Amino acid sequence: MNWVLLVLAGIVEIAWSQSIKPTENFTRPLPTLLCFALAAAAVYLLSLSMRTLPVGTAYAVFTGIGAVGAIALGIVVHRDPVALVRVAALSLIVGGVVLARVADPG
Repeated sequence: MNWVLLVLAGIVEIAWSQSIKPTENFTRPLPTLLCFALAAAAVYLLSLSMRTLPVGTAYAVFTGIGAVGAIALGIVVHRDPVALVRVAALSLIVGGVVLARVADPG
């Protein structure tokens, strides 16, 4: 169950990362409120997953999911550039997340 919470926390972190830009430097109240709510929800879910998962493993997986999701959405939604080196970096992050999961089945 804690791994499910951790994956959910990572998904919320992806949503949070996408909610930052619409705040326009935190000058728009509603997008800013959504941004803060998503950040709080992501950290709360992360903290719940840490009840049994090691802090280092949980945080590394959390940030890995967030990073891969943010970059993937950037490529798909915002037409960010795709380069072989970028794809290789994403592959390494995904590999690290998978290894962390295998190393600590929790």
